[in-house]
Amino acid sequence: MVKHIVMWKMKKDKGSAQSAMNALEIKKKLERLTSTIIEIKDLEVGMNFSNADRAFDVVLYTEFNTKRDFEHYLSHPEHIKVKAFIDSVIEERAIVDFEDDIRK
Repeated sequence: MVKHIVMWKMKKDKGSAQSAMNALEIKKKLERLTSTIIEIKDLEVGMNFSNADRAFDVVLYTEFNTKRDFEHYLSHPEHIKVKAFIDSVIEERAIVDFEDDIRK
């Protein structure tokens, strides 16, 4: 199983209200992908509630059965549209992609 985790920090220059609206829009757009990209096995989007200095604002957790499924997700036109929106409203991103060790 492949797990894909992404965290974003929103641009703050447009004010906290706009940042909060953009974060919510990211959540909605990502959650809609489950209806169009069948390779997504699991998808969760979380919104940060902490005021910690180094905290990110939004996190995405996804699971895929195979690397091929994950690669299909990355190149899917709907994912690319969502990514373009996200890129326009964030200032920083962190990503971790890994395979779950099924030999536990």
